[in-house]
This record gives sequence, C-alpha cells and structure tokens, in this order.
Amino acid sequence: MKTFVCLAAAATLLLMAAPVAAQFAKPEDAVKYRQSALSVMGTHFGRLGAMANGKVPFDAKVAEENARLVAVMARLPWVGFGPGTDKDPRSKAMSEVWTEQAKFKIAGDKMVAEADKLAAATKTGNLDALKTSFAATADTCKSCHDTFRNK
Repeated sequence: MKTFVCLAAAATLLLMAAPVAAQFAKPEDAVKYRQSALSVMGTHFGRLGAMANGKVPFDAKVAEENARLVAVMARLPWVGFGPGTDKDPRSKAMSEVWTEQAKFKIAGDKMVAEADKLAAATKTGNLDALKTSFAATADTCKSCHDTFRNK
C-alpha cells in the first residue's frame, strides 16, 4: 500500500509539473519553486550519500524509497528556470542557464537519466550498485553546478 501511495504521489507531481510554468504569478515564485524542488531532492540524495559513504548503515528499503523520490524530484525544477527568473537576487543560477539553454537542457536531462538509473540500482538491494550509481549521479549534479551555478 505504501508503495502505491508513493507512486500515486509521484504521478501526481509529474502531472502537475507540466502546466506549472503557467501557474507562476511572478518570476520569484518560479525561483522559489525550483529552489524548493532542488532542496527536497538534495535532502533525499544526501540520505543516499550517507549510506553510500558508510556514514549510516545501508538499508535497502530506505535507499529504494529515497532514490525513487530523487528520481521524481529530478523532473521538477527545470520549469522554474523560465523568463525573468534570471533577475532574482536569491537565485544562484549563472547567466549561462539562459544564454546556453540547449546545454543546460542537456545537463538537466542527463541528471534525470542518472536519477532514474539510481532508482533502478537501489531496487537490487545491493550496496555496491548504490555506490556506483550514486557516484555517477553525484558527478552529474557537480558538473551542472560547476557550469551553471554560482558558488
């Protein structure tokens, strides 16, 4: 039942993400949305990292739940990088997000793909599979941050 609820929630979030750009009354709302989505994703990714790095004991079920949420959340922030959001002073996004949009989209798509692989890897219940996929996903996040995020 818990799995069904998680999947239903994930499906709802995905359906909501498509028209979300039209829902932003102001650019700062879009910035808040994307930052919130990235924060939630980072929290769940951090839990996986703690397991992958031996800071907490590996729990296959917890790893799978967190990876599934990372995969869902990975799809959400991109719509929050719309027109006018480059001017928000709270944003850490570099101007290259808007001047190199094709490159930014490729980076986002790569992150989504790696998050999906991470979710699949955790289904094996194997710590080594988690470590390998976690590292690949983390590299994708780092690459995007290095290219598109101010420190």
